[in-house]
Amino acid sequence: MKNRLFLVLFFCISFSLNAQEFKTPVEYLNYIGKEQENISRSMWKYTSAVAHSKSARRIDNTRKLLVKSIQTASKKIAALKDGYKGDIEYRNQTLEYLSISEKNINEEYDKIIDMQEVAEQSYDAMEAYIMTRDLVNKKIDAENEKAELAQKNFCAKYNITLSENTSELGQKIKISNEVFAYHTELYLIFFKANITDLYLSNAIEKNDIGGIQQNATTLIQYADEGLEKLKSIKPFGSDNSMVLITKKALEFYKKQGQQFAPKIVEFMMFNEKFENAKKSLESKADKDRTNEEIDNYNAMVKQVNKEIDNYNKINGVNFQEKNAIINQWNTTGDTFISTHVPLG
Repeated sequence: MKNRLFLVLFFCISFSLNAQEFKTPVEYLNYIGKEQENISRSMWKYTSAVAHSKSARRIDNTRKLLVKSIQTASKKIAALKDGYKGDIEYRNQTLEYLSISEKNINEEYDKIIDMQEVAEQSYDAMEAYIMTRDLVNKKIDAENEKAELAQKNFCAKYNITLSENTSELGQKIKISNEVFAYHTELYLIFFKANITDLYLSNAIEKNDIGGIQQNATTLIQYADEGLEKLKSIKPFGSDNSMVLITKKALEFYKKQGQQFAPKIVEFMMFNEKFENAKKSLESKADKDRTNEEIDNYNAMVKQVNKEIDNYNKINGVNFQEKNAIINQWNTTGDTFISTHVPLG
């Protein structure tokens, strides 16, 4: 069963700020600011769709609309060839920011999607995916900071005083970034144990006793590491649901390594012993088989039937418990995001 990690490209928006006077430089500033605000609205629709929609088509459509809004704004701002009376520094820096944003949201998005498709195959792949996604966000944020600095320099040059009030939309985006970042932090802790448990299950399917023992030891280690990390993670506001469900999952995975895996190894070793006894007996002619060998074999047949029954019961209970834990984690994660990311 797949776990969910939301793909969101976070980036800040340079908002139009309220000027204290209405002169020509202010009109120029507000013109560019209006285009940036249109982008921020499109960005918010995309973020909201990721948080509240289960439709991949809707999410991708909002991403495409975001790209289109950036392209539209770029054309309008690029048309201001002389900037404000030949002063084009703020214009050019804004265009550079929009260009980087479009490239990363449009072109880099496909690369990130490709990485996301294989991310769940290993913890390293998942870390690489998240690091790449965050790197894209940092690139966009870095250009945004340059654009904001150019805006401030423009205002200082023309004696424009800006208020520092944060818009409602900007606050929504800020909160959303915090929500997704918190979710990702808890997801990585959960996923490290989860993927190791998958390796354990694969070893069990292959009857690889050495692989089972190795992955069980690693699973206990990662579960302990995760539980220790959780001690320093505070609730998100008053919501501690993500920490609690991650703790519950890690405790389950630790039990997998400490109790479930040894029982499986014990069964496999007994079954191997039985198979060897069976081969030994079958390799002999009837006249060469001793009564002791036959009695031992018959006793092992009865025992192996009991062991198989116990094995199937243990596996069945474990399968149900594991699915329940994964479903609970995913449901809690979905609820956490949809609860704390503001509605559009």
